[in-house]
Amino acid sequence: MPIRVLIADDHSVVRQGLRMFLGSDPELEIIGEARDGAEALRLSRELLPDVVLMDLLMPVMDGIAATAAIRRQVPETEVVALTSVLEDASVVEAVRAGAIGYLLKDTDAHELRRAIKAAAAGQVQLAPQAAARLMREVRAPEKSSAALTERETDVLRLLAQGKSNKEIAQTLNIGEQTVKTHVSHILDKLEMPSRTQAALYAIRIGLVPSN
Repeated sequence: MPIRVLIADDHSVVRQGLRMFLGSDPELEIIGEARDGAEALRLSRELLPDVVLMDLLMPVMDGIAATAAIRRQVPETEVVALTSVLEDASVVEAVRAGAIGYLLKDTDAHELRRAIKAAAAGQVQLAPQAAARLMREVRAPEKSSAALTERETDVLRLLAQGKSNKEIAQTLNIGEQTVKTHVSHILDKLEMPSRTQAALYAIRIGLVPSN
């Protein structure tokens, strides 16, 4: 089954370009386009995409608000921010809203296709510049990681190493759905909306090395 992708960008030429070079990959299927954040939310509810490519600066509802709403209402859909903006606040807010990835629009086509596939598999995808900003900003949650079970800690460690749900399942000899359940519990316990924040937190507390 191809990965179902929704493109959200207020510039038609950007949407057309993305559709053209993403649509040439048989592993990806472009199922819709949104011109603003509100339309992205509506189409996400209707079409249930695997991944939304989300511009951040859009009318009606911006990409950060749309990301937060999609993650609340369609939690199985992953959101990758695809933007020309690399301000610290934008990076942090997008990840806090629940984006699993943050890529710049100068990312080449091959890397973007790879990132979409990785995001669909549950892997955190960050442009190096965005990762550097996030590491400065990520804060420890109010609730300690000590609240995690041993298995949840194992899952968090592998998640922070960039493993996909499938790879985590194979490593721990459990089902992919069980991995998703563990991730959901981890995010609830740490009071974090996204795998990205959880991964960065794991690096910050030394659960995995930062390099």
